[in-house]
Amino acid sequence: MRFQSLTLAAAGAALLAPTSPPPDPPFVPDGPEVLREVDVSAADLLSRVSKCTAVSKGRYRSDNGATAKIPVCGTDDVVFWKADMDIDCDGQVTGRCNSRTDPHFSGATAFRQSDGRPLSAERLPYIVVPTPSGIWDYRAHGVRGGSVVAVVYRGRVRYAVVGDVGPRGIIGEASYATAKALGIPSDPRSGGTASGVTYIVFKNTRVKPIEDPAAAVVAGERLAKKFVGGE
Repeated sequence: MRFQSLTLAAAGAALLAPTSPPPDPPFVPDGPEVLREVDVSAADLLSRVSKCTAVSKGRYRSDNGATAKIPVCGTDDVVFWKADMDIDCDGQVTGRCNSRTDPHFSGATAFRQSDGRPLSAERLPYIVVPTPSGIWDYRAHGVRGGSVVAVVYRGRVRYAVVGDVGPRGIIGEASYATAKALGIPSDPRSGGTASGVTYIVFKNTRVKPIEDPAAAVVAGERLAKKFVGGE
């Protein structure tokens, strides 16, 4: 979820502390293919999800206290929703994702790497699905850890995986790396965007290993082409 920014005083104190390490350099995902321009355009994908046939029994909130108005929609091939993006920084401790940068940090993710460790929110583009409830159970719709996702925002398409599970009644959250790839502010305290993000999850798919962002891109491009009629 989004959080308030650090106060000026706190930020100043952190900068002046003599033992504070220098800031980490900006993260650049391994391999140029992870952020390369995709063959299927945002407009192509959005045209295929312009109409919603709801598969959820109710609607989700974007944040605590917000009106529940976001349905999960579906076709034969995908489930999708249109929401905000809050920043998930959970999983492995990294320079950008830790208990200092994120007051709600958790060292665990619902799904794990092939070596058994939690996922890295800083390095891996992933999205968060709601905990199964009476509103919707992602497992009943061909969605699981590692499912391939196309995330669309302001004309950009980036591919990710399903990597974590969040609150039962809230939808619209993705990892630090997902936000960064889309040009969305990625700070776990103050980042994210209030609207305009479309999450398209391809049913009955799985990236192996889940922690390989390049594999998600390859699978995502193939599935997206098929979805919009390119194959």
